[in-house]
Amino acid sequence: MDALIPMLKSYPGATVLVFALLFRVIHRLLQRIPVPKLVKQNEHSTWKWKNLSVSIVHSLLTGTWALTCVLVWPETLRNLHSYHTPLSYLLVCVSTGYFVNDAADIILTGNGRGSWEFLIHHVLVISSFTYTLYTQLYVAGAVVALFVEVNSVTLHLRLLLKLAGAQSSSLYYYNKLANLFTFVTFRLSTQFYLTWYLVTNYSWLDNATYFLIAMIVMNVMILIYFYRLLRADFFSSRKSSVVQNGTHNNSRKFLTD
Repeated sequence: MDALIPMLKSYPGATVLVFALLFRVIHRLLQRIPVPKLVKQNEHSTWKWKNLSVSIVHSLLTGTWALTCVLVWPETLRNLHSYHTPLSYLLVCVSTGYFVNDAADIILTGNGRGSWEFLIHHVLVISSFTYTLYTQLYVAGAVVALFVEVNSVTLHLRLLLKLAGAQSSSLYYYNKLANLFTFVTFRLSTQFYLTWYLVTNYSWLDNATYFLIAMIVMNVMILIYFYRLLRADFFSSRKSSVVQNGTHNNSRKFLTD
């Protein structure tokens, strides 16, 4: 590890591309896993199932990794600007590689128009994380930001179950409760903490304006998603069967699922 990290820091761009390719390999390997028959009936659903399968691997890996970094090195949570460890730097490299791979997958498969919310999110994350890797600033901030991946595990599982038509299953019911808990605990709380840190330390932080704008944009997107999530899972009667099986074909399908 001591020999690896200096090399990664010397070539952050190449490092990100290597991890992007590794996630592409994972994508190919996951294609060998059988897909539910309901999913196979729709081309978009088939792509979405494969895309979410890779996403849940990333979330399980990086969410656990981010929490471990903070538990082992509490300074990560206190000094978001300049503190980092070799493992936290490696984590940001890995996660940036995933977002590059996912953005490329969305664009190259022709799903960019229907997934524009994700592309905006990915552009903000990739640009912020790339700045972090090249300057070695805000590495701890990126690690804390990856707390949201804990919620992404239940969020992705929710969408996979919808694609499989399993909304009436016990697993979907318990997962939607877990999803609500992790959304508030790890996504909303994380966004609030990062925003609070930027606002209270704005006067001396490097490129604080860009990061604050990026954070506000993501905050708005997350709040909209949270509202739609509550409406879909807790405060609405079942809509059409198209909504129930998660195969919308309009430009808002990712946020309305």
